[in-house]
Amino acid sequence: MYNNFAKIYDILMQEVPYEKWSLRISEWIKTYGISRPNVRAQENGSIEERHSAEKNLVLDLGCGTGTLTEILAGFSYDMIGIDNSPEMLNIAMEKKDKSGSSILYLCQNMQEMELYSTVGTIICVCDSLNYLLSHSELKKMFKLVKNYLYPGGIFIFDFNTVYKYEKVIGDSTIAENHEECAFIWENFYDSNDKLNEYDLTFFIKAENGCFERYQETHYQKGYELEQIRSLLTEAGLDIITAIDDETEKSPDEKSERVFVVARNTAF
Repeated sequence: MYNNFAKIYDILMQEVPYEKWSLRISEWIKTYGISRPNVRAQENGSIEERHSAEKNLVLDLGCGTGTLTEILAGFSYDMIGIDNSPEMLNIAMEKKDKSGSSILYLCQNMQEMELYSTVGTIICVCDSLNYLLSHSELKKMFKLVKNYLYPGGIFIFDFNTVYKYEKVIGDSTIAENHEECAFIWENFYDSNDKLNEYDLTFFIKAENGCFERYQETHYQKGYELEQIRSLLTEAGLDIITAIDDETEKSPDEKSERVFVVARNTAF
């Protein structure tokens, strides 16, 4: 996934409210979390000091091209980014070189991630969680989050609901034309398995001015908040709050994207 599509990902995601999300995430970290900006582990510090500084690390899980990761780094958080697509991470690294940030990027599958320490905050937004296509995959990821969260640390994530796939985008076609690219985005929704298939056909302008054609297929699964709550509980994480992304109120049956904050309560 996200091979050649990575080249035009940022162009097609210009309407994603990264700034709004980053402010929300930062406020939640201040309110509920233990991570603090402008605090980094010193390589020559004592073991106790380095361990304590782990709580200030913020992990962006499924970071993609690093747009949100860079914004949070700009808020002076000590950032780590993990993504399974080398092509997406290449673009993230280009942004890092341009900004001069000290983000650590790792190419890993979120179901098999390995970190060198615990972290105080883990975030996972912009549908990344919906790429896990079964409850067992989701529970496995939640357990890894629990394992790598510093005691008292928080997990901030979003997910697309069944309602969004079933009633809003399922079986629809989206097409856009830009100066550097164009795409056709076809959705096919399976109501039995709650799976949405994205068939992407896109055209990218080459150096010679011609457009090259590519195709990719992606799958996402819709979830309900109570399913998420149950799986989090099984993994040892407790929900602190959940809101509808659009209304910023409690989610209801017509919520399309839900944001959740959960805590590792183990001390």
